[in-house]
Amino acid sequence: MEGTKNRRFIEWLKSALIVLLVVSALFLGWRTELFNDFFSVIPLFGNVAKLVKGSSGTGLSNPGGVTFKEAARPSAIVITNEQGERYGVRYDTDVRNAVYERTVSILGETLGSASEPGEISEMEWRTALSGSGVYFEYYRPVKLSILGGWLGVRLPEAVGDVPIRRICVVFGEDRSSMYYQDFDSGQFFVAITASSAGKMQELDIYSANGAVFAFETTTGVAENAPYVLILPGNDYSDIHADSAGSIEALLDITLDAMGRSNEISTQYYPTDGILGRVGAQYNIRVDAFDRVFFKNTDSSTPSETPPVFSEAEMIESSRLIVADTIGKIESDAEVFYETLEYGYGGTCSVYFGYYVAGGCVHLYEDGYAARVIFTNGIVSDIELRFRSYTQTGEYSKLPPERLALAAAGGEFVLCYYDTGGERLQPSWVRYN
Repeated sequence: MEGTKNRRFIEWLKSALIVLLVVSALFLGWRTELFNDFFSVIPLFGNVAKLVKGSSGTGLSNPGGVTFKEAARPSAIVITNEQGERYGVRYDTDVRNAVYERTVSILGETLGSASEPGEISEMEWRTALSGSGVYFEYYRPVKLSILGGWLGVRLPEAVGDVPIRRICVVFGEDRSSMYYQDFDSGQFFVAITASSAGKMQELDIYSANGAVFAFETTTGVAENAPYVLILPGNDYSDIHADSAGSIEALLDITLDAMGRSNEISTQYYPTDGILGRVGAQYNIRVDAFDRVFFKNTDSSTPSETPPVFSEAEMIESSRLIVADTIGKIESDAEVFYETLEYGYGGTCSVYFGYYVAGGCVHLYEDGYAARVIFTNGIVSDIELRFRSYTQTGEYSKLPPERLALAAAGGEFVLCYYDTGGERLQPSWVRYN
Protein backbone atom coordinates (compact mmCIF):
# COMPACT_ATOMS: atom_id res chain seq x y z
CA MET A 1 0.00 0.00 0.00
CA GLU A 2 2.83 2.33 0.92
CA GLY A 3 4.57 1.52 -2.37
CA THR A 4 1.41 2.39 -4.31
CA LYS A 5 1.19 5.78 -2.60
CA ASN A 6 4.83 6.45 -3.38
CA ARG A 7 4.32 5.59 -7.04
CA ARG A 8 1.26 7.88 -7.22
CA PHE A 9 3.21 10.65 -5.56
CA ILE A 10 6.07 10.23 -8.05
CA GLU A 11 3.63 10.30 -10.98
CA TRP A 12 1.99 13.41 -9.55
CA LEU A 13 5.41 15.08 -9.27
CA LYS A 14 6.16 14.20 -12.91
CA SER A 15 2.84 15.67 -14.06
CA ALA A 16 3.37 18.80 -12.01
CA LEU A 17 6.88 19.19 -13.42
CA ILE A 18 5.60 18.82 -16.99
CA VAL A 19 2.93 21.47 -16.40
CA LEU A 20 5.52 23.77 -14.85
CA LEU A 21 7.85 23.34 -17.83
CA VAL A 22 5.02 24.00 -20.33
CA VAL A 23 3.92 27.13 -18.47
CA SER A 24 7.52 28.34 -18.27
CA ALA A 25 7.99 27.76 -22.02
CA LEU A 26 4.79 29.63 -22.85
CA PHE A 27 5.79 32.52 -20.63
CA LEU A 28 9.23 32.68 -22.22
CA GLY A 29 7.68 32.52 -25.69
CA TRP A 30 5.33 35.37 -24.81
CA ARG A 31 8.19 37.50 -23.48
CA THR A 32 10.25 36.91 -26.63
CA GLU A 33 7.25 37.12 -29.05
CA LEU A 34 8.17 33.66 -30.24
CA PHE A 35 4.53 32.56 -30.23
CA ASN A 36 2.93 35.55 -31.94
CA ASP A 37 1.43 33.33 -34.64
CA PHE A 38 0.14 30.88 -32.00
CA PHE A 39 -1.56 33.54 -29.91
CA SER A 40 -3.12 35.10 -33.01
CA VAL A 41 -5.62 32.24 -33.27
CA ILE A 42 -6.93 32.67 -29.72
CA PRO A 43 -10.31 34.52 -29.83
CA LEU A 44 -9.45 36.48 -26.69
CA PHE A 45 -7.08 38.63 -28.70
CA GLY A 46 -9.83 39.76 -31.10
CA ASN A 47 -8.79 42.18 -33.84
CA VAL A 48 -5.36 42.66 -32.34
CA ALA A 49 -4.55 39.19 -33.63
CA LYS A 50 -4.77 40.51 -37.17
CA LEU A 51 -1.91 42.86 -36.43
CA VAL A 52 0.44 40.05 -35.47
CA LYS A 53 -0.43 37.37 -38.00
CA GLY A 54 0.70 37.65 -41.59
CA SER A 55 2.34 36.01 -44.55
CA SER A 56 5.71 34.36 -44.41
CA GLY A 57 8.80 36.50 -44.57
CA THR A 58 11.09 38.51 -42.40
CA GLY A 59 9.64 40.97 -39.95
CA LEU A 60 10.35 43.25 -37.03
CA SER A 61 8.18 43.64 -33.93
CA ASN A 62 7.77 47.08 -32.44
CA PRO A 63 7.23 47.61 -28.71
CA GLY A 64 3.45 47.58 -29.27
CA GLY A 65 3.52 44.05 -30.64
CA VAL A 66 2.92 44.74 -34.34
CA THR A 67 5.01 42.55 -36.63
CA PHE A 68 5.90 44.31 -39.87
CA LYS A 69 6.16 42.22 -43.03
CA GLU A 70 7.31 43.33 -46.46
CA ALA A 71 4.47 45.01 -48.31
CA ALA A 72 6.51 45.47 -51.49
CA ARG A 73 9.50 43.98 -53.24
CA PRO A 74 11.97 45.52 -55.69
CA SER A 75 10.75 45.76 -59.25
CA ALA A 76 14.30 45.28 -60.56
CA ILE A 77 17.55 43.86 -59.18
CA VAL A 78 21.02 44.22 -60.68
CA ILE A 79 24.03 42.16 -59.62
CA THR A 80 27.59 43.05 -60.57
CA ASN A 81 30.03 40.26 -59.69
CA GLU A 82 33.77 40.41 -58.93
CA GLN A 83 34.62 40.10 -62.63
CA GLY A 84 32.54 43.19 -63.39
CA GLU A 85 29.85 41.15 -65.16
CA ARG A 86 26.38 42.58 -64.73
CA TYR A 87 23.14 40.63 -64.44
CA GLY A 88 19.74 42.33 -64.32
CA VAL A 89 16.23 41.01 -63.82
CA ARG A 90 12.86 42.76 -64.08
CA TYR A 91 10.29 41.06 -66.33
CA ASP A 92 10.40 37.50 -64.96
CA THR A 93 8.65 37.47 -61.57
CA ASP A 94 9.80 33.97 -60.60
CA VAL A 95 13.45 34.73 -61.38
CA ARG A 96 13.19 38.13 -59.68
CA ASN A 97 11.86 36.50 -56.52
CA ALA A 98 14.61 33.86 -56.58
CA VAL A 99 17.29 36.55 -56.90
CA TYR A 100 15.65 38.58 -54.16
CA GLU A 101 15.62 35.65 -51.75
CA ARG A 102 19.33 35.19 -52.37
CA THR A 103 20.23 38.86 -51.90
CA VAL A 104 17.71 40.26 -49.38
CA SER A 105 19.91 39.32 -46.42
CA ILE A 106 22.67 41.46 -47.92
CA LEU A 107 20.33 44.45 -47.99
CA GLY A 108 19.04 43.77 -44.48
CA GLU A 109 22.50 43.44 -42.93
CA THR A 110 23.64 46.60 -44.67
CA LEU A 111 20.66 48.65 -43.51
CA GLY A 112 20.95 47.35 -39.96
CA SER A 113 24.61 48.30 -39.58
CA ALA A 114 24.71 51.57 -41.52
CA SER A 115 26.59 54.52 -40.03
CA GLU A 116 25.46 58.12 -40.40
CA PRO A 117 25.33 58.86 -44.14
CA GLY A 118 27.19 61.56 -45.99
CA GLU A 119 26.24 63.33 -49.20
CA ILE A 120 28.14 62.42 -52.36
CA SER A 121 28.23 63.59 -55.96
CA GLU A 122 26.25 62.02 -58.75
CA MET A 123 29.50 60.88 -60.32
CA GLU A 124 30.33 58.91 -57.14
CA TRP A 125 26.88 57.35 -57.27
CA ARG A 126 27.38 56.30 -60.89
CA THR A 127 30.78 54.84 -60.06
CA ALA A 128 29.15 52.82 -57.27
CA LEU A 129 26.62 51.37 -59.74
CA SER A 130 29.53 49.97 -61.74
CA GLY A 131 31.20 48.37 -58.73
CA SER A 132 30.82 44.87 -57.37
CA GLY A 133 27.53 44.73 -55.49
CA VAL A 134 23.73 44.56 -55.63
CA TYR A 135 21.34 47.28 -56.80
CA PHE A 136 17.66 47.30 -55.84
CA GLU A 137 15.00 49.45 -57.50
CA TYR A 138 11.48 49.81 -56.10
CA TYR A 139 8.51 50.73 -58.24
CA ARG A 140 7.29 53.36 -55.79
CA PRO A 141 9.24 55.32 -53.15
CA VAL A 142 9.43 53.75 -49.69
CA LYS A 143 10.98 55.26 -46.57
CA LEU A 144 14.15 53.57 -45.42
CA SER A 145 12.74 53.18 -41.91
CA ILE A 146 9.75 51.25 -43.30
CA LEU A 147 11.99 49.18 -45.55
CA GLY A 148 14.16 48.38 -42.55
CA GLY A 149 11.08 47.28 -40.61
CA TRP A 150 10.12 44.89 -43.41
CA LEU A 151 13.60 43.39 -43.33
CA GLY A 152 13.75 43.09 -39.55
CA VAL A 153 16.26 45.83 -38.72
CA ARG A 154 16.25 49.28 -37.15
CA LEU A 155 18.03 52.15 -38.85
CA PRO A 156 19.87 55.17 -37.44
CA GLU A 157 17.59 58.18 -36.95
CA ALA A 158 19.59 60.16 -39.50
CA VAL A 159 18.58 57.65 -42.19
CA GLY A 160 15.05 56.59 -41.25
CA ASP A 161 12.64 59.07 -42.90
CA VAL A 162 14.38 59.26 -46.27
CA PRO A 163 12.17 58.01 -49.16
CA ILE A 164 14.07 56.00 -51.75
CA ARG A 165 13.44 54.08 -54.95
CA ARG A 166 17.04 53.15 -55.67
CA ILE A 167 19.58 51.68 -53.25
CA CYS A 168 22.87 49.92 -53.92
CA VAL A 169 25.11 47.78 -51.71
CA VAL A 170 28.73 47.93 -52.86
CA PHE A 171 31.26 45.42 -51.55
CA GLY A 172 34.62 46.71 -50.31
CA GLU A 173 37.66 44.70 -49.34
CA ASP A 174 36.34 44.10 -45.82
CA ARG A 175 33.04 45.97 -45.44
CA SER A 176 30.11 46.98 -47.57
CA SER A 177 28.89 50.49 -48.28
CA MET A 178 25.29 51.57 -48.80
CA TYR A 179 24.53 54.09 -51.55
CA TYR A 180 21.07 55.55 -52.13
CA GLN A 181 19.21 58.43 -53.74
CA ASP A 182 16.80 60.59 -51.76
CA PHE A 183 13.65 60.51 -53.88
CA ASP A 184 12.43 63.93 -52.74
CA SER A 185 15.64 65.93 -53.11
CA GLY A 186 17.35 63.84 -55.79
CA GLN A 187 20.58 63.97 -53.77
CA PHE A 188 22.87 60.96 -53.32
CA PHE A 189 24.29 59.55 -50.10
CA VAL A 190 26.65 56.86 -48.86
CA ALA A 191 26.89 55.16 -45.48
CA ILE A 192 29.69 52.87 -44.37
CA THR A 193 28.37 49.70 -42.77
CA ALA A 194 29.59 46.94 -40.50
CA SER A 195 28.28 44.35 -42.95
CA SER A 196 30.89 41.90 -44.18
CA ALA A 197 31.69 41.74 -47.87
CA GLY A 198 31.99 37.96 -47.64
CA LYS A 199 28.72 37.29 -49.48
CA MET A 200 30.16 38.76 -52.65
CA GLN A 201 31.44 35.34 -53.68
CA GLU A 202 27.90 33.92 -53.55
CA LEU A 203 26.93 36.18 -56.45
CA ASP A 204 29.52 34.83 -58.89
CA ILE A 205 26.87 32.44 -60.21
CA TYR A 206 25.30 35.38 -62.07
CA SER A 207 26.93 36.20 -65.40
CA ALA A 208 26.41 39.10 -67.76
CA ASN A 209 23.04 39.24 -69.56
CA GLY A 210 23.35 42.61 -71.30
CA ALA A 211 21.78 44.79 -68.59
CA VAL A 212 22.90 48.42 -68.66
CA PHE A 213 21.81 51.70 -67.12
CA ALA A 214 20.63 54.41 -69.48
CA PHE A 215 23.54 56.75 -68.62
CA GLU A 216 25.93 54.07 -69.91
CA THR A 217 24.38 54.16 -73.39
CA THR A 218 24.59 56.68 -76.20
CA THR A 219 20.82 57.26 -76.22
CA GLY A 220 20.25 60.99 -76.71
CA VAL A 221 17.68 61.42 -73.93
CA ALA A 222 19.46 59.20 -71.40
CA GLU A 223 20.19 62.17 -69.15
CA ASN A 224 16.45 62.68 -68.63
CA ALA A 225 16.25 59.25 -66.99
CA PRO A 226 19.85 58.11 -66.44
CA TYR A 227 19.05 55.23 -64.08
CA VAL A 228 16.49 53.40 -66.15
CA LEU A 229 17.60 49.78 -66.38
CA ILE A 230 17.72 48.63 -70.00
CA LEU A 231 17.53 44.92 -70.76
CA PRO A 232 17.88 43.14 -74.11
CA GLY A 233 14.88 41.58 -75.85
CA ASN A 234 11.45 42.92 -76.72
CA ASP A 235 8.99 40.07 -76.02
CA TYR A 236 6.62 40.63 -73.08
CA SER A 237 3.95 38.35 -71.68
CA ASP A 238 0.27 38.62 -72.57
CA ILE A 239 -2.07 38.35 -69.58
CA HIS A 240 -5.49 36.79 -69.17
CA ALA A 241 -7.72 38.71 -66.75
CA ASP A 242 -10.71 37.12 -65.11
CA SER A 243 -13.39 37.72 -62.51
CA ALA A 244 -12.30 36.61 -59.05
CA GLY A 245 -15.67 35.08 -58.14
CA SER A 246 -19.36 35.80 -57.71
CA ILE A 247 -20.45 38.96 -55.92
CA GLU A 248 -21.73 36.78 -53.06
CA ALA A 249 -18.34 35.07 -52.70
CA LEU A 250 -16.42 38.36 -52.74
CA LEU A 251 -18.72 39.84 -50.14
CA ASP A 252 -18.25 36.80 -47.89
CA ILE A 253 -14.44 36.89 -48.27
CA THR A 254 -14.35 40.53 -47.20
CA LEU A 255 -16.72 40.14 -44.25
CA ASP A 256 -14.77 37.12 -43.04
CA ALA A 257 -11.49 39.06 -43.20
CA MET A 258 -13.06 41.91 -41.25
CA GLY A 259 -14.44 39.56 -38.59
CA ARG A 260 -18.08 40.40 -39.47
CA SER A 261 -19.22 37.17 -41.13
CA ASN A 262 -21.24 35.92 -38.14
CA GLU A 263 -23.06 39.19 -37.42
CA ILE A 264 -26.73 39.72 -38.18
CA SER A 265 -27.20 41.81 -41.34
CA THR A 266 -29.78 42.92 -43.90
CA GLN A 267 -29.12 42.08 -47.54
CA TYR A 268 -30.29 44.26 -50.43
CA TYR A 269 -29.94 44.64 -54.20
CA PRO A 270 -30.03 48.37 -55.07
CA THR A 271 -29.64 47.71 -58.83
CA ASP A 272 -28.88 44.79 -61.11
CA GLY A 273 -25.40 43.38 -60.50
CA ILE A 274 -24.93 45.05 -57.12
CA LEU A 275 -25.24 43.28 -53.78
CA GLY A 276 -25.16 45.01 -50.42
CA ARG A 277 -25.45 44.21 -46.74
CA VAL A 278 -25.97 46.43 -43.74
CA GLY A 279 -24.88 45.34 -40.28
CA ALA A 280 -25.03 47.02 -36.92
CA GLN A 281 -21.55 48.52 -37.36
CA TYR A 282 -20.86 48.37 -41.08
CA ASN A 283 -22.24 48.47 -44.58
CA ILE A 284 -20.78 46.76 -47.62
CA ARG A 285 -21.58 46.49 -51.32
CA VAL A 286 -20.14 44.62 -54.29
CA ASP A 287 -20.66 45.67 -57.90
CA ALA A 288 -20.48 43.88 -61.23
CA PHE A 289 -16.85 44.99 -61.72
CA ASP A 290 -15.62 42.90 -58.73
CA ARG A 291 -15.24 46.01 -56.61
CA VAL A 292 -16.01 45.78 -52.91
CA PHE A 293 -16.73 48.88 -50.82
CA PHE A 294 -16.70 48.41 -47.04
CA LYS A 295 -17.52 51.15 -44.55
CA ASN A 296 -17.12 50.97 -40.79
CA THR A 297 -20.11 52.83 -39.31
CA ASP A 298 -19.12 52.30 -35.67
CA SER A 299 -18.01 55.74 -34.48
CA SER A 300 -16.64 54.40 -31.21
CA THR A 301 -13.12 53.02 -30.84
CA PRO A 302 -13.14 49.31 -29.94
CA SER A 303 -10.86 48.78 -26.95
CA GLU A 304 -9.26 45.73 -28.56
CA THR A 305 -8.34 47.71 -31.70
CA PRO A 306 -6.29 50.73 -30.63
CA PRO A 307 -5.74 53.48 -33.23
CA VAL A 308 -2.56 53.35 -35.31
CA PHE A 309 -0.95 56.59 -36.39
CA SER A 310 2.56 55.73 -37.57
CA GLU A 311 2.95 55.19 -41.31
CA ALA A 312 4.55 51.79 -40.74
CA GLU A 313 1.59 50.62 -38.66
CA MET A 314 -0.99 51.89 -41.15
CA ILE A 315 0.81 50.16 -44.01
CA GLU A 316 1.03 46.91 -42.04
CA SER A 317 -2.61 47.03 -40.94
CA SER A 318 -3.61 47.64 -44.57
CA ARG A 319 -1.34 44.85 -45.81
CA LEU A 320 -3.08 42.39 -43.51
CA ILE A 321 -6.49 43.40 -44.87
CA VAL A 322 -5.28 43.13 -48.47
CA ALA A 323 -3.57 39.78 -47.82
CA ASP A 324 -6.77 38.35 -46.31
CA THR A 325 -9.00 39.56 -49.17
CA ILE A 326 -7.67 40.10 -52.71
CA GLY A 327 -4.51 38.27 -51.68
CA LYS A 328 -6.55 35.09 -51.27
CA ILE A 329 -7.43 34.96 -54.99
CA GLU A 330 -5.40 32.57 -57.13
CA SER A 331 -3.40 34.68 -59.56
CA ASP A 332 0.00 35.16 -61.17
CA ALA A 333 -0.05 38.78 -60.02
CA GLU A 334 1.50 40.24 -56.88
CA VAL A 335 -0.12 42.97 -54.79
CA PHE A 336 2.31 45.56 -53.45
CA TYR A 337 2.10 48.72 -51.38
CA GLU A 338 2.30 51.82 -53.57
CA THR A 339 1.77 55.02 -51.64
CA LEU A 340 0.24 56.74 -48.63
CA GLU A 341 -1.70 60.02 -48.82
CA TYR A 342 -3.04 62.28 -46.07
CA GLY A 343 -6.41 63.97 -46.51
CA TYR A 344 -8.80 66.22 -44.67
CA GLY A 345 -10.40 65.45 -41.33
CA GLY A 346 -7.60 63.29 -39.97
CA THR A 347 -7.78 60.79 -42.83
CA CYS A 348 -4.98 58.82 -44.44
CA SER A 349 -5.31 56.55 -47.50
CA VAL A 350 -2.98 53.60 -48.11
CA TYR A 351 -2.88 52.32 -51.70
CA PHE A 352 -1.87 48.95 -53.17
CA GLY A 353 -1.45 47.90 -56.79
CA TYR A 354 -1.35 44.75 -58.92
CA TYR A 355 1.94 43.76 -60.59
CA VAL A 356 2.43 40.93 -63.07
CA ALA A 357 5.26 39.79 -65.38
CA GLY A 358 7.35 42.79 -64.42
CA GLY A 359 4.64 45.30 -65.29
CA CYS A 360 2.09 47.30 -63.35
CA VAL A 361 -1.65 46.85 -63.86
CA HIS A 362 -3.69 50.02 -64.29
CA LEU A 363 -7.14 48.88 -63.20
CA TYR A 364 -10.22 50.78 -64.41
CA GLU A 365 -10.04 54.58 -64.09
CA ASP A 366 -8.00 55.03 -60.90
CA GLY A 367 -5.47 52.26 -61.40
CA TYR A 368 -5.08 50.84 -57.90
CA ALA A 369 -5.99 47.39 -56.55
CA ALA A 370 -6.94 48.44 -53.02
CA ARG A 371 -7.35 51.51 -50.85
CA VAL A 372 -7.61 51.47 -47.07
CA ILE A 373 -8.69 54.72 -45.38
CA PHE A 374 -7.86 55.51 -41.77
CA THR A 375 -9.83 58.20 -39.94
CA ASN A 376 -8.25 59.31 -36.68
CA GLY A 377 -6.21 56.13 -36.65
CA ILE A 378 -9.09 53.68 -37.20
CA VAL A 379 -9.92 51.85 -40.46
CA SER A 380 -13.06 53.61 -41.69
CA ASP A 381 -13.33 52.66 -45.38
CA ILE A 382 -11.94 49.93 -47.60
CA GLU A 383 -12.11 49.61 -51.38
CA LEU A 384 -10.99 46.29 -52.89
CA ARG A 385 -10.78 45.37 -56.56
CA PHE A 386 -10.82 41.61 -56.93
CA ARG A 387 -9.20 40.38 -60.18
CA SER A 388 -7.26 37.30 -61.22
CA TYR A 389 -4.37 37.55 -63.69
CA THR A 390 -2.69 34.63 -65.49
CA GLN A 391 0.19 34.62 -67.94
CA THR A 392 -1.07 33.07 -71.17
CA GLY A 393 2.24 31.74 -72.50
CA GLU A 394 1.90 34.08 -75.48
CA TYR A 395 3.97 37.21 -75.99
CA SER A 396 3.69 40.59 -77.66
CA LYS A 397 6.57 42.46 -79.20
CA LEU A 398 7.22 46.02 -78.10
CA PRO A 399 9.82 48.51 -79.31
CA PRO A 400 13.23 47.81 -77.69
CA GLU A 401 13.76 49.65 -74.42
CA ARG A 402 16.30 52.06 -75.90
CA LEU A 403 13.68 53.20 -78.41
CA ALA A 404 11.06 53.35 -75.64
CA LEU A 405 13.36 55.63 -73.64
CA ALA A 406 13.75 57.94 -76.62
CA ALA A 407 10.02 57.95 -77.34
CA ALA A 408 9.04 58.58 -73.71
CA GLY A 409 11.65 61.28 -73.27
CA GLY A 410 12.10 60.05 -69.70
CA GLU A 411 11.56 57.07 -67.43
CA PHE A 412 9.08 54.49 -68.70
CA VAL A 413 7.52 51.27 -67.38
CA LEU A 414 5.75 48.20 -68.66
CA CYS A 415 2.01 48.52 -68.09
CA TYR A 416 -1.16 46.47 -68.56
CA TYR A 417 -4.46 48.36 -68.82
CA ASP A 418 -7.40 46.44 -67.39
CA THR A 419 -10.79 47.90 -68.23
CA GLY A 420 -12.68 44.67 -67.59
CA GLY A 421 -11.68 42.68 -70.66
CA GLU A 422 -10.12 39.22 -70.68
CA ARG A 423 -6.92 39.77 -72.68
CA LEU A 424 -4.36 42.31 -71.54
CA GLN A 425 -1.44 43.22 -73.78
CA PRO A 426 1.69 45.01 -72.59
CA SER A 427 2.58 48.59 -73.49
CA TRP A 428 5.25 51.13 -72.62
CA VAL A 429 4.02 54.14 -70.63
CA ARG A 430 5.78 57.15 -69.15
CA TYR A 431 6.52 56.66 -65.46
CA ASN A 432 4.28 58.79 -63.25
